[in-house]
Amino acid sequence: MNIGVDPQSHKATNIPLFSFGHPHMRVFHMSWMAFFLAFFGWFGIAPMMAIVRDDLQLSKAEIGNTVIASVAVTIVARLVVGWLCDRTGPRITYSGLLIIGSIPVMTIGLANSYESFLLFRLAIGIIGASFVITQYHTSVMFAPNVVGTANATTAGWGNMGGGVTQMAMPLVLGVIVALGATDVIGWRIAMVVPGVALFLMGIAYFKFTQDSPDDELARQERAKEPPGARTRAFIEAARDHRVWALFLIYGACFGVELTMNNIAALYYHDRFGLGVGMAGLIAGLFGLMNLFARSLGGFLGDKVGIRFGLRGRTLFLGAVLLIEGIALAVFSRMDILPLAVGAMLVFSLFVQMSEGATFSVVPFINQRALGAVAGIVGAGGNAGAVAAGFLFRMESLSTEMALLYLGAVVTVASSLVLVVRFSTQRETEERRVMERALGRGQLAVAPAYAKRVPMALYSES
Repeated sequence: MNIGVDPQSHKATNIPLFSFGHPHMRVFHMSWMAFFLAFFGWFGIAPMMAIVRDDLQLSKAEIGNTVIASVAVTIVARLVVGWLCDRTGPRITYSGLLIIGSIPVMTIGLANSYESFLLFRLAIGIIGASFVITQYHTSVMFAPNVVGTANATTAGWGNMGGGVTQMAMPLVLGVIVALGATDVIGWRIAMVVPGVALFLMGIAYFKFTQDSPDDELARQERAKEPPGARTRAFIEAARDHRVWALFLIYGACFGVELTMNNIAALYYHDRFGLGVGMAGLIAGLFGLMNLFARSLGGFLGDKVGIRFGLRGRTLFLGAVLLIEGIALAVFSRMDILPLAVGAMLVFSLFVQMSEGATFSVVPFINQRALGAVAGIVGAGGNAGAVAAGFLFRMESLSTEMALLYLGAVVTVASSLVLVVRFSTQRETEERRVMERALGRGQLAVAPAYAKRVPMALYSES
């Protein structure tokens, strides 16, 4: 299938899902698969926490601290990785992150105390920075008419790993136990599986992707940049109040998802008396909504953007975030299992739509510092999870009440979209780029574009 390409930016103007020969689509598929596996390493331990808690004799506060540790370090890691994407490109950055991050995942089984377990979860948290690279890489590969959909789909399918791991890791543990290991030994061995997968994906990402639609042109442009240009671009992004508004907004959606990934299985185990396997299965449904929910948020963000411009994208984001907050509050009140599951699925739908809608706005904030903006906003998700983590570690506060308070915070955060505004000039510029991407200006397709890239890159698989 031919892929449409903007003749000026060389970005793809459509998303032919089953075309693996184009560099745009190889980045699309490799980035979501890498992020999917990153979730396995990042949260693989979560569905086994009931066993780990008993093994290491952890208190509620200590469990809360490990949850906070798993996402806190990612705040810094995302800022650094965003800067690295601007400076060295996403290909090397992603490969290095996956290979380095695989080491603590494979070795967390060596933990024999609260302190050592906490340090391992802290080290594993750097893998969460993979999200920034995923969003950066698809943002530089896809044109404005589909960038929100591309960002949301790659992130959503990657986030789905957070749900699949809730289901899969208890099964991996079950197989290991069936082979003769005890639960205490089994959870330690089980974590080697996602670690090895991450290591292999790091190698594959380097081999099968490229930094941009036209790597040679990108290298030439970077060579022309004056010294310190990337650092100045980062500072420029950090001074933009819209970036920090999106930082808080992303904390109110992705931060909530990270929190649920960490506490959902334990919540169902403790509140409804379910076994580890069943609690993990139900908790996994929350993450599995990423199969379509985050993509839907990005897709609708693109459609609203085509019709109503950049302002339309931000108002749509505010609407879905508001519904997320209300749905979370309703979920917290459910004390009958089927109703709790139903409310969780509605809540999950709007959490992930909000995430997709956020990153349908991010590529338009500052294109000179795309990595910096994506890194700061992405770090907001982890900052939100850290803040929420303090609620869930309080011995005096039940998990249900913590969820209710969190729902109220999300509802208030939806009003922050009112400060994410664009100038009339910027709206006009983006409308012109959008018209070209929609084919209302000159449009090229892959064969013409391929003159700039070796034809081997376009071989269909």
